[in-house]
Amino acid sequence: MSEKLLEVKNLKTVFATEEGTVVAVNDISFSLNRGETLGIVGESGSGKSVTSLSIIRLIASPPGEIVSGEIIYYPKDKPPVDLLKITEKEMQKYRGNDIAMIFQEPMTSLNPVFKCGDQVSEAILLHQNANKQQAKNQTLELFKKVKLANPERVYNSYPHQISGGQKQRVMIAMALSCNPDILIADEPTTALDVTVQKAILDLLNELQKEMDAAQIFITHDLGVVAEIADHVIVMFKGKIVESGTVTEIFSNPKHPYTKGLLACRPNLNKKVRHLPTVSDFMDFSQNENGSYSITAKSTPYIETAENNITATELKARHDLLYQQKPMLRVENLSTRFPMKKNFFGKVTQYLHAVDDVSFEVYPGETLGLVGESGCGKTTLGRSILRLVEPFKGKVIFEGKDLLQLTNQEMRSLRKDIQIIFQDPYSSLNPRMTIGNAIMEPMEVHKIHHSRQQRKDKVIELLETVNLSADHFGRYPHEFSGGQRQRICIARALSLNPRFLICDESVSALDVSVQAQVLNLLTELRAKFKFTYIFISHDLSVVKHICDRMIVMNKGKIEELGFAEDIYMNPQKEYTRRLIDSIPKGLKANKNV
Repeated sequence: MSEKLLEVKNLKTVFATEEGTVVAVNDISFSLNRGETLGIVGESGSGKSVTSLSIIRLIASPPGEIVSGEIIYYPKDKPPVDLLKITEKEMQKYRGNDIAMIFQEPMTSLNPVFKCGDQVSEAILLHQNANKQQAKNQTLELFKKVKLANPERVYNSYPHQISGGQKQRVMIAMALSCNPDILIADEPTTALDVTVQKAILDLLNELQKEMDAAQIFITHDLGVVAEIADHVIVMFKGKIVESGTVTEIFSNPKHPYTKGLLACRPNLNKKVRHLPTVSDFMDFSQNENGSYSITAKSTPYIETAENNITATELKARHDLLYQQKPMLRVENLSTRFPMKKNFFGKVTQYLHAVDDVSFEVYPGETLGLVGESGCGKTTLGRSILRLVEPFKGKVIFEGKDLLQLTNQEMRSLRKDIQIIFQDPYSSLNPRMTIGNAIMEPMEVHKIHHSRQQRKDKVIELLETVNLSADHFGRYPHEFSGGQRQRICIARALSLNPRFLICDESVSALDVSVQAQVLNLLTELRAKFKFTYIFISHDLSVVKHICDRMIVMNKGKIEELGFAEDIYMNPQKEYTRRLIDSIPKGLKANKNV
C-alpha cells in the first residue's frame, strides 16, 4: 500500500471584502501519498492557489481566514499532526523543512536586493545545523542538481541578472534545500518558453524520484498536468468538480467544466474557426446563498463539423492572400544593443538581438513570430514600430521606409500600426479609467470632432471586445487579466489601424480566457480586414491563428513557411526541438 503523507478534510478558506465574505475554498477534501504527484487544475479564481497557501498556512489574516477543516501531515516515524491546530512557531518547523513551496512568479518571490545564492543559503541556515561555508557548498550543489549551467555565477548574481528559467530553477533549489517530504509547485511553468517548461517539468520529475517526495502541482493547463501528474483534481469556484487519475480525466472527462478546459487549448491535429471555451460546454449562475449552479450544454457548438477549416478552404485563403502586393517589407533589418564598454566609454561588444532579418507581410495575413525568450522576436516587433531604433535595414510599410521618416511623420503614421503589449496591467495607467485610456489616443490624433463622439466610439469598442458601456468609468484593477487584455485590444482599435503587432498578448492568460482572446482576434481580422504580426513562444497558439510563421533563434530566422507545413514537417533541428517540447497531453488532445 502507498504511504499516506497528507490528508485534507473539509477545508474552507474565506476572505473578507467590502462586498462581503468570499468563499475561496469551499469544503474540499483530498489526500496525497508518498512518491505521488497530484495535479490541481482550474482557472484563476478557482481556489487552487489558496488551497496550497492554506496547507502551509500562508493565508494573510486579515482579510483571509481558514474557518474549518483539517490538514493532517503524516511525518515518517512520527505521529500525525493537524497543521491547523499547532501554533505559528511550531508551524515554522514544518514550513520549508517538511513542506516546501515553489511560488508562481520567481521575480517577485526572490528578494531583488539579495544575491540568489544568499537567499538559498538562508533557508539552509534556518532549518539545518550548518555554518555559512557549509550552506554555501550545499547551495552550489543544489544549483548543480537543478542544472544551472554556471552555479558560481548564479550564486553571486542578483535576480534581475538571470533569465526567467534560471530564476525558476533558483526557486526550485530553495524549495529542495531541506529535502522536503512534500513539494508544492504553484504554476511553476506559466509564461515560460515550451523548451524551458519541458526542462522544468523533467527536472521536477527527476528530483521527486530521487528524493522519494510527493508533489502537488498547480496549473491552469491540463496539457502540462498530463506530463507530470498521477492524479488530478479539477477545481471551479472553490469546489472540486472532478477528480481521478490522469488517464481517467483525459480519456473520459465527466464534468462539463473539465471538458471545456481540455478543449480550450488550440488543437494541433486540425484547424478550427472558433476555439472552444468553458461557456461552450456549460452554463453557470450564482445563487442567492453564493453557491453556483452548473448546467451542461447538450451539444457544444465546437463539436459541429462546420467549425473545422478544410485544406481546400485554407488553400483558397492563401491563394487570395499571396496574390496581393505586400503591405510590409522588412529588408536586412538589424538591431543591436551595447554590451561592453572600454575605459573611455567606447562600446567594444554588441548584442545582436535582430541579425539581418528579411520577410514580407501581406494584407489580411496573420504572420507568427515564434521562438524562445531572447531569440529577438519582441525586439523585431518593436524595431518595426521604431520603439527600438534599428541599427540598419529597411522597414517599408505601404511604400514608405519607416526608418527614413522624421519623428513627426512617424507619429502621424502610428495610428495605422498599433501594438498590443504582453502585460495588460502595466500597459494601462492605474489612475486612469479604462474609458479615458481608450479615448486618449483618439484625442492625441484628433480622431472625431467632440468628446461625446469619442465616448460613443469607446462604448462601441468596448462592446466589440465583449465588454459593456458600464465598464467605461472603472479602473484597471477592477478587471481580470483577460478583460484587461480586451481593453488593450480596444485601445489599439480606437485609431482604426490597418496593421497590429500582438506581442505575447495571450501568454500568461488562463487557457479558457486565452481561447476567448484568440477567438476575438480572429473575428476582428474577418470584420475589419486586419493584418497581424503575432508574437508568441507557444507554437500551438501560433499554429492555430497564423497563416505563416517565422521561427527565430539568436536574432536570425531559422525557418519561414506555412504554419501547418512547419509543424508537420520542420526542416531545422531547432524547430523540431520546439515542437517536441509541446506537452504530450496537448498533442494527444482531440478537443474532447
